[in-house]
Amino acid sequence: MGLTFFVFLSSGLLLGWSLGANDAANVFGTAVGSRMLRFSTAAAVCAVFVVLGAVISGAGPSHGLGQLGAVNALGGSFTVALAAALTLYGMTKLGLPVSTTQAVVGGIVGWNLFSSTRTDLTALTRIVGSWVAAPILGALFALVLYRLTDRAIRATKPHILWLDQWTRIGLLAAGALGAYSLGANNIANVVGVFIPASPLGDISLGGVLTLTGQQRLFLLGALAIGVGAFFSRRVMMTVGKHIVTVGPVGGWVVVIAQSLVLLVFSSQSLQALIMRVGLPAIPLVPVSSSQAVVGAVCGLALARGLKGARQIRWSVLRNIALGWVATPAIAAAISYFALFFVQNVFEQPVYQSAMVAAGQ
Repeated sequence: MGLTFFVFLSSGLLLGWSLGANDAANVFGTAVGSRMLRFSTAAAVCAVFVVLGAVISGAGPSHGLGQLGAVNALGGSFTVALAAALTLYGMTKLGLPVSTTQAVVGGIVGWNLFSSTRTDLTALTRIVGSWVAAPILGALFALVLYRLTDRAIRATKPHILWLDQWTRIGLLAAGALGAYSLGANNIANVVGVFIPASPLGDISLGGVLTLTGQQRLFLLGALAIGVGAFFSRRVMMTVGKHIVTVGPVGGWVVVIAQSLVLLVFSSQSLQALIMRVGLPAIPLVPVSSSQAVVGAVCGLALARGLKGARQIRWSVLRNIALGWVATPAIAAAISYFALFFVQNVFEQPVYQSAMVAAGQ
């Protein structure tokens, strides 16, 4: 069972690699694009903090994704993850920062259709709503942060060398926060579909630290994301240079803004705090870091006024938006037909009926 599980998990690890190759650009694209950090440094820091975020804080978003559809057979988990990975890989080759969340959601919906499982429309609405909210929040956070940062620089008037040094440090720290947020929020995209069928149990590390079965699964997925970060140079250039020219300070603003968006939809503590004061709960769902960072880049341009708005390359944004629309549809189609292929050619069960899943 253990070896079989890891064979099936290979598609999830491929998806993790694809996510790292695509979404690491959202964390460090502006820093690398503005030449404030080397690509190798950015990729290494991203890999370390993605792992920490996934293992420590990945539980909340994975639960939200599971409500959309519980893929209850390893063959189905393998196929859904593979469909999402292939979709994401194709978009990465085109240099488009697309949404991993959309690819996984499309794959799950494809599985629901194939297995005649009802798609939870409430969960789907929450997730799709986050696709709208993420770029808007990213733009708002970036706009406010840029204006506050600009005022602080004007008030303190630091020497250009000091400003350069502190900006580099700030970009590195912001990237670490962004990578942690990426791991916490998006690990559900990588291995979330494997949770219902995972045989991994808890292990104790020297009697000091205990990793739950879910955390072990998250660790494997996060390592794959970290490896993928070293293959993200092309998408980093799209995010960091091709939408709008982003300076070093602007790069810091963009990374912090998108990190805040991911934390808003990942933090169980923040959700509990908001509910205690009587406000509606924030859905803990995996959101698109790509959408958040693109929104933040646009918000940064708008914060610079009419001149900044004119610098936005709308043709690039159009291509990115088309990728966002196409991603879930392509992933759903690949998932549906691949499930048929896996079930009928390789004779692998890709879902369990409701009675079997309930143990009847």
